[in-house]
Amino acid sequence: MSASSLHTHFKSITHMTPLKYQKQFRLQEARRLMLAEGINAGTAGFAVGYESQSQFSREYRRLFGAPPRQDIEHLQNNKQFIASA
Repeated sequence: MSASSLHTHFKSITHMTPLKYQKQFRLQEARRLMLAEGINAGTAGFAVGYESQSQFSREYRRLFGAPPRQDIEHLQNNKQFIASA
């Protein structure tokens, strides 16, 4: 299968380009690492393949609507609220 054919089939199934899919997958994994492992944003970004902390933070904010630290704090606070209800 040619690269262009793979790209077309991939996009028809996922509704996004392979690059966008990879980016979202990396950011989701970084979010999981920060929540489950308690690691900081810089370490999580590096662990999923980002070389630039500012690029990671910018793309994270674009996907999740808040910078990494703020997003994780919000998720942890909501988790505690739900657990106590």
